[in-house]
Amino acid sequence: MTSRFVDEKPLTTLDLGSLRPAHRGKVREMFDLGGRLLMVATDRISAFDCILPTGIPGKGKILTELSTTWFDALNGIVPHHYISKEFNEFPAQFQPFREALEGRSLLVAKADRFDVECVVRGYLAGSGWKEYGKTGEVCGIALPAGLRESEQLPEPIFTPATKADEGHDENISFERMADIVGREDAVALRDLSLAIYRNVAAYCASRGIIVADTKFEFGRVGDTITLIDEVLTPDSSRFWPADRYRPGRSQESFDKQYVRDYLENLDWDKTPPAPALPEEVARATAARYAEAVERLVDRDRPLRFTRETWR
Repeated sequence: MTSRFVDEKPLTTLDLGSLRPAHRGKVREMFDLGGRLLMVATDRISAFDCILPTGIPGKGKILTELSTTWFDALNGIVPHHYISKEFNEFPAQFQPFREALEGRSLLVAKADRFDVECVVRGYLAGSGWKEYGKTGEVCGIALPAGLRESEQLPEPIFTPATKADEGHDENISFERMADIVGREDAVALRDLSLAIYRNVAAYCASRGIIVADTKFEFGRVGDTITLIDEVLTPDSSRFWPADRYRPGRSQESFDKQYVRDYLENLDWDKTPPAPALPEEVARATAARYAEAVERLVDRDRPLRFTRETWR
């Protein structure tokens, strides 16, 4: 079971000898293989766009299991970059590093990335709640007056953001996104993001989890718009237990909101260096990530969307 990962020592620094990543993100490291990439999810965690010095046990393996579950479910419905998670299919130069890489690494197709975050919100939380409190809008979208924190929106909304490798992402309007990527691609990315959210959120609801919001990344492989990076994990989404959902307050969650809430109570200005987490906070966060996977992943009956079930 996935929960076994929470007893592992967190992997925050990846040492593959002379092999060096082409890109090192907040959580993932990318190794360039020509037309493909090896994408490795570490156990690092970021909050408020800062990498914390404390790792979350098993986090990279949990993120990888969830992402591959969704990628497999979307086969034939949404083009994506996922190729394989089988360690024996990785290039020869990575074979000596099975202990570090297995279970947290994916072979993926290399894509020309769109430099925007495609965010879909079904509920009013996080930066959306803060923006709504000031303007009554989120990313230029006017919302009904009187909504409460965490309240379900009349319908999901698409609220893009800039894509920042360092520093803070910034919520932007759809018009600003169109200026960045072009209107035709902006429309395609919006419509695809909303469709993925609707379908996956409906499935998650059947498993007792509310997907409050999530972010997607897309690129182009050849001429095809392609889903890339991670998808619908506790790092990229707010997962709430449906049986404990109560609008009008912050929600219990199966994501890193627990870490954010802890940090909000510290005397920290949200600029590097980030403070370390107590062991009990790191382990409690790992347990929340693991529970999300246990609720969502049915290993005996893997989810597969079809043209008939896609809506």
